[in-house]
Amino acid sequence: MNVSFRKEDAVQREIVMFLSTTPYSFENTHTILKLADAALRKGQKVRLIASGDGVFSIVKGQVPQSLSALEDLVGRGLKVDI
Repeated sequence: MNVSFRKEDAVQREIVMFLSTTPYSFENTHTILKLADAALRKGQKVRLIASGDGVFSIVKGQVPQSLSALEDLVGRGLKVDI
């Protein structure tokens, strides 16, 4: 049996990031947005799941610089689930 693998046939995987910590207690929000940015720049599919206190990191009025960065990432393909 001869099997060949072509890059076009590969299933593109999705990077899933989970954010559950408060926006002001940890650097997690900033870090996860930078990681998502880097992955999107490399052409990866990225999904952010915010749960619990992590939801407050992406709510308007909480962390303004994070919200503008998030809006940019969503415009470039980031999927967000709450």
